[in-house]
Amino acid sequence: MRLSPFSLGLTNSLETACGAIDRREGFLVAVDPESDGEPVPAPGLGEATPLPGWTESLSACEAALREVGDGNRGKELVTDALDRLDPAETPAARHGLALALADAAARDAGRSLSAHLARAEDLPAPAEAVPVNATIGDGGPEATADAAERAVDSGFDCLKVKVGARDLDADVDRLRAVRRAVGEDVALRADANGAWDRETAREAIERLRPLDLAYLEQPLPADDLDGAAALRERRKGVPIALDESLASRGLDAVLDAGAADAVVLKPMALGGPDLALAAAKRAREARVEPVVTTTIDAAVARAAAVHVAAAIPDVVPCGLATGPLLDADLAPDSCPVADGAVAVPSGPGLAGDAFDDLP
Repeated sequence: MRLSPFSLGLTNSLETACGAIDRREGFLVAVDPESDGEPVPAPGLGEATPLPGWTESLSACEAALREVGDGNRGKELVTDALDRLDPAETPAARHGLALALADAAARDAGRSLSAHLARAEDLPAPAEAVPVNATIGDGGPEATADAAERAVDSGFDCLKVKVGARDLDADVDRLRAVRRAVGEDVALRADANGAWDRETAREAIERLRPLDLAYLEQPLPADDLDGAAALRERRKGVPIALDESLASRGLDAVLDAGAADAVVLKPMALGGPDLALAAAKRAREARVEPVVTTTIDAAVARAAAVHVAAAIPDVVPCGLATGPLLDADLAPDSCPVADGAVAVPSGPGLAGDAFDDLP
């Protein structure tokens, strides 16, 4: 196993639970083929890109990977090494290794990563393309509506509008402006990032109900599952999605509390593409809709997230149009967005030989 560190700037500062960050730092995790006289498996590539507030620290990620990779190469790096990485403690590290091993196995079998993942979970053949939403940031009503119209003109039919940075009156005005601008056929989501208290969230639901929201994402602080469950009981046509709560409390707690109609799954924060797809399957069994997104990852992990989404039957629009948030990348984007969707790379593994020149 080889680790190659990288550091990529963001086009704009990213607000997280641990403060603002302006760079994404992580490691490429490469599993090399051996030449010991036995059949040579394909190489595999993964990405471990920790995000404060969602995963372990960069230093903890590196330490975990170096510990399990010490002395291991190629086929010696097997399940026992992966099992030593706890997804609850070092999810980004486990993501990097799990992805590298899955990429190698899929390439060796001549299957795409999505087909490899779907096969492991006994799911149907994956989709060839994944619908994605456009994210509309904070701004006044006119600016927000203009951004929404531009997104729809470029092919998106699902928009996620960030709310919670302003008072509720201002956010209601912004969302009303968007709905007027794009019409009734565009799916509209609102994401409060946990900014509201229970009273504000209840009022928001009452006032936003006429806008036919696809869902209201993370209206309450991450730990308040009881509050989210109570909102669902009185939602009156406004489904509740949870995102930050999965990092804080975990998927099982969210499902047990009956706190969500949809859950936002980040493979990097869940510990790997395999665990993300398993989580999506558990959510579906509980009649909760899975939505796949990234932690503002580089090209390798973004491609993996697209494969995870493709393996979910009839997946709803996902938050995978995050490449433009980076001002540079590790490689050309193998999953560019066109007309509101991303085509799933069809080559073996992650993307055929698209990443073979990476260190």
